[in-house]
Amino acid sequence: MAGRLAVIGSGLMGSGIAQVSAQAGWQVTMRDIDDASLNRGLSGIRDSLGRFAAKGRISEEDVEATLGRITTTTEMEAAAEADVVVEAIFERIEAKHEVFRTLDKICKSGAVLGTNTSAIPITQIASVTSRPESVVGIHFFSPVPMMKLVELVRGYQTSDDTLAAARNYAEEVGKTCVEVKRDVAGFVSNRLFSALLVEAIQLVESGVVSAADLDTVMKLGFGHAMGPLATVDLTGLDVMLHAAGNIYRDTGDRKFFPPELIQRMVTAGHLGRKTGKGFYTY
Repeated sequence: MAGRLAVIGSGLMGSGIAQVSAQAGWQVTMRDIDDASLNRGLSGIRDSLGRFAAKGRISEEDVEATLGRITTTTEMEAAAEADVVVEAIFERIEAKHEVFRTLDKICKSGAVLGTNTSAIPITQIASVTSRPESVVGIHFFSPVPMMKLVELVRGYQTSDDTLAAARNYAEEVGKTCVEVKRDVAGFVSNRLFSALLVEAIQLVESGVVSAADLDTVMKLGFGHAMGPLATVDLTGLDVMLHAAGNIYRDTGDRKFFPPELIQRMVTAGHLGRKTGKGFYTY
């Protein structure tokens, strides 16, 4: 049964999580640090819903009803009555710790404290709370309204009840869940994708193949819907740089060490679709 959701962060992931949850009947509070960020997030939700309506997948009444279930705020205290919280801010452990210290103080007993982190161990995030058993990874995929997968990640102390509640929420908003039973950096999806991406970038960096041809190999040779370099342009080169870096720092395994090319691209501000240039130009 739908309940109250608080989403911390209104960027691409946070706004997508807010959208699919509101579409499924959840009352959503979307929080960010300023009104400009919140307005961008709401605009993205309106655009996404408009595209679904234009294709006849939802009605105009559905659009308005969904938007009516989303409220925005700059106050963390608005998460106090949430049944489920999903943190969806950038991949910096210090920033996530600040959020979870606050959630620990204000959220009601029994609330699920979820994080959408793509690579930081859940146990590390939960360590600043007095209720690590309530902290769980709820890792959505981008773009959230289109991608069906959610990784549910157990921290070292995540309880069965918390995992079950997180699964109920994710399935209720239309997602298919896989359980990551051990809290390893990168979980399953980004462990696999980071290793593939590092090798792909190294092949392009060393002049073996063009970005477009490498993506064609993965699409036509292995049945991928999108090649790895187009995928990283969509998710953001900065996001994947942090993810691969986190996995490398956790494992010490050189196969996850971010290649020089992606480091230079991020330094130059070529982050993919959101900046208009990455491995491709948009």
